[in-house]
Amino acid sequence: MPTKKTADAGPPNPKLNQILAMLPASEYERLLPDLHLVAMPRKWTLSESGDHVNFLHFPTSGIVSLIYDLEDGSSSEVALVGNEGLIGISIYMGGDSLPTSTEVQSAGSAYRLSRKIMKREFALGGQLQHLALLYTQALICQTSQTAVCNQHHSVEQRFCRWLLMSLDRVHSDQMAITQEQISHLLGIRRESVTQTAGKLQKDGLIAVARGSITVVDRAKLEARVCECYAAVTEECERLLPTPKTPK
Repeated sequence: MPTKKTADAGPPNPKLNQILAMLPASEYERLLPDLHLVAMPRKWTLSESGDHVNFLHFPTSGIVSLIYDLEDGSSSEVALVGNEGLIGISIYMGGDSLPTSTEVQSAGSAYRLSRKIMKREFALGGQLQHLALLYTQALICQTSQTAVCNQHHSVEQRFCRWLLMSLDRVHSDQMAITQEQISHLLGIRRESVTQTAGKLQKDGLIAVARGSITVVDRAKLEARVCECYAAVTEECERLLPTPKTPK
């Protein structure tokens, strides 16, 4: 699971990113001068489908969605990334680009690493290489499970899965998002989002306000979600156990 961000008057600690937090001291210190803090405003597109990716991003807060766009203009989120992971796997996987675009769903910050430095570190065969490959496996699990979920589970179950996974990454019971955005991310009609959110609110699971959703009863929400949420969460924790939160 993603690590929590602690209050800090200065720049966020790079080790708020789980992968950076798990590096041995020698690798972390070697990498630190090449890590550059960047803001991730909501709706910022880090890369479009097919782009040659020049930077790896390690989020310390916020959520980035991997979105697949179809020729007819429709789209769907295939995975989401918070401070448990990284953006830009094509840099070290050898493909140079991905068929998905990457868009910030929830504002935050990240530490950016150049393609050149990541390739250098990857070639050394150290812990960063090991962690990056483990994270890629976790990401494959998430995209595979999302595909199964979209095919076999109800709109309500998909909505609950997406909401829980998003809240895990903002470390809160509330997130700022519109129903139009949810429709875009889940690849479903806005009316379906409105109906589903209204039902969950009527049942006392969530509270919906203009531009935000708050979970009122998480236990009940987890009881309504399909098995996909637990499958993805448990696999991520198995591959990348949560390190201690940095001070």
